[in-house]
Amino acid sequence: MDRIDFRSDTVTWPTPAMREAMASATVGDDVYGEDPTIGELEAVAAQKTGKEAALFVASGTMGNLVSILTHATRGEEVIVGRDSHVMLWEAGSISALGGMVPNTLPTDQYGRMSLQAVEDAIRPDNDHLPKTRLIHVENSYGSKYGYPISPDYFAGIQDIAGRHDLKVHLDGARVFNAAVAQNIDVREITQYADSLTFCLSKGLCAPVGSVICGSTEFIKGARRIRKAVGGGMRQAGILAAAGLVALEQMVDRLDIDHRNACLLAEGLAVIPGIEFDFDRVRTNMVFFNLTEDVPYQASDIAGKMREEANIWVGTTGPRSFRAVTHYWIEEADIELFLDVLSSIIGN
Repeated sequence: MDRIDFRSDTVTWPTPAMREAMASATVGDDVYGEDPTIGELEAVAAQKTGKEAALFVASGTMGNLVSILTHATRGEEVIVGRDSHVMLWEAGSISALGGMVPNTLPTDQYGRMSLQAVEDAIRPDNDHLPKTRLIHVENSYGSKYGYPISPDYFAGIQDIAGRHDLKVHLDGARVFNAAVAQNIDVREITQYADSLTFCLSKGLCAPVGSVICGSTEFIKGARRIRKAVGGGMRQAGILAAAGLVALEQMVDRLDIDHRNACLLAEGLAVIPGIEFDFDRVRTNMVFFNLTEDVPYQASDIAGKMREEANIWVGTTGPRSFRAVTHYWIEEADIELFLDVLSSIIGN
């Protein structure tokens, strides 16, 4: 890459193997169902997540929107975490475009809604009330340090949904990170969701795209909704080719990103003026803050790091940061990050 970029794993460039696969991809018109590379990607994605079928979409936000619109309709209610990605970072699309009512619940330090609160939030059958239709969950949970949530939580969610005839959708943008961090097969998590999305363009390093997975019937409905929101792509096998490399080559190496995040955290722990919770560094994200005695704002430090070493880091508040490791971040980059940050704070 042309910079050392810790802002997100969305900044990743395609790997050399992906570029080669994209250049030689066999393509067709996917709206007609004639792109063989798209078909292969969808089949592999369904198999890996333990679902019957899958659908390639342009982004994780599109994947969540299409999934929720497939499960529910205008005036119906979605139970969802108050600080989930779909509530904070998706432009209010489920309400703006779907006319759905979000019933937002608080989450704990890991991103879990209380199971009792979820059950209590389900509406009784009353003409005056919106009809509860869907429970929306997320793993790993981005707003809570990218924490990988264990399968037993989702088993509890599914149990509630089953007893009340509801559906469960999993925003699994980084669900492979969550699985690798727990040393489990991703299907141990996804088995408890009726549908899920996962991103190819984050830690899996593909340039574009996400995949929705679910039953054959659900994906048939999702394909129609995808068309309605403008997501019908033509010779998209060029993009799917990179996605196939991502699923074949990038999942098993995610533990390297997690180890590098721990290496970064270990270095941050010994820099005066930095504070954070080391126990929450479980995947590829490190959130950290400046102590009160540091005479800089986060934006000042981020700017100095860019100027001095072409290191880019994300700020999440006036005195807080998020650093994300990925395929293009190596140990030498982490060492430089720590040296430059320590020097700036120490001056």
